[in-house]
Amino acid sequence: MNQVYRALSDPTRRRILQLLRERDLTAGELAGHFDLAKPTISGHFAVLKEADLIQGYRKGTTITYRLNVSVLEEALMALLEVFGLGDRHE
Repeated sequence: MNQVYRALSDPTRRRILQLLRERDLTAGELAGHFDLAKPTISGHFAVLKEADLIQGYRKGTTITYRLNVSVLEEALMALLEVFGLGDRHE
């Protein structure tokens, strides 16, 4: 879970997740939304993949990324529980 929170701590990575929430995107399409060098963007993809927040699949030379919603939901629920906000039954 620490990898997930580390990945979510960066605004660029959060923006990548927002973009992927709308639809799957190629690495090039994602990179087009940022004014960052390709190695920097690749580093962000690596952190997100390591946290299992995104999944990449290759078709030829193109990598397309998809949001792993279940991992994101688990992280958010765990965070809510830490603060006593999760699953209240009254």
